[in-house]
Amino acid sequence: MTMTRLLVQIVIAVMCAGVATLLLPRKIPGKALGLLVIGLAGVWLGEWVIHLLQTQYNLTPPEIVLWSIQGVPILPAIAGSAIILYIVTAFISWGRYGR
Repeated sequence: MTMTRLLVQIVIAVMCAGVATLLLPRKIPGKALGLLVIGLAGVWLGEWVIHLLQTQYNLTPPEIVLWSIQGVPILPAIAGSAIILYIVTAFISWGRYGR
């Protein structure tokens, strides 16, 4: 992984996590650092799902799903960030109700 790809991944991660918070209006734990971590996990999850679909199941997603910047797919990253955001906030709120 080059430094350019890492920087692009970080910028896209923050933007995708921001879009995910618009789709799922929830409070992000950890403010900016939490936004970055959720975004990076979402980018990873999105890339992993696309890779899994292509290699394991020999499915080719539509071209718009594969639209990417520096090799980082945008739509899967947004979907992955939304999923990670939902899971993280669900576990945090679930832990608060148990008290």
